[in-house]
Amino acid sequence: MTLNWEALELSILGPACVAGLVVLATHVPLGRQVLSRGIIFIDLAIAQIAGVGVILAQWLGIDEHGLGVQFAAAGAALLGAGLLAWTDRRWPQYQEPLIGSLFVLAATGGLLLLANNPQGGEHLKDLLVGQILWVSYADLVPAAVLSAVLLGVLVVRRGQLRGPWFYGLFALAITASVQLVGVYLVFASLILPALATVRRQGVSQTVLAYLVGTAGYVFGLLLSALFDLPSGAMIVWTLAACALLAQLLPKAPDASAVP
Repeated sequence: MTLNWEALELSILGPACVAGLVVLATHVPLGRQVLSRGIIFIDLAIAQIAGVGVILAQWLGIDEHGLGVQFAAAGAALLGAGLLAWTDRRWPQYQEPLIGSLFVLAATGGLLLLANNPQGGEHLKDLLVGQILWVSYADLVPAAVLSAVLLGVLVVRRGQLRGPWFYGLFALAITASVQLVGVYLVFASLILPALATVRRQGVSQTVLAYLVGTAGYVFGLLLSALFDLPSGAMIVWTLAACALLAQLLPKAPDASAVP
């Protein structure tokens, strides 16, 4: 396989790298909460619901590049999050199977909406794999602002999110991310850095999780450009590889535990 060195253009890879950092900014702390709650597939469910909002907006003839699609995605995600917050109070012991059921309903609902669309297959691929190489710096401004606000809320609440706070912030973070990187990368960005650092605590856990995520995006983008492979799929694999390599690192003392 021939390496395509000409594809290493900063004008394309630069915005894509920044998009990855914007996604990781909120997904690293939220991913740790997802693991601690044992509701691993909530990100897939909410991402799929946000995607259905996008598909529904396009089905209704709303401009796919306008604010209408953004509001449709956010509204759908918040409705899904509200439903899950309610089921968490009503049937907490069944929350994981309910999340899985909601994911299946959202996924098949999107297929039904795209059934008679001649470009339905392409729309579905964009939703799942994303188009990270096509983002521009201008596209990243709304997502970056939203991520900063969500991080501010996390800091104010000292990372402790309960009930509607958790589900609402989670839905907004997923809405911004799924339109940048797709459903698969949303899941990988949440879970893989969190899994890589599950045996660590405090500052070292957070720093290593961000390093794993950043390395995964950078190497994934470079390899996808060099070998002319789909960027989203490649980044998922490099995130997994970086997560595995992180397990080989010696466990350093936690700086936050030093008196």
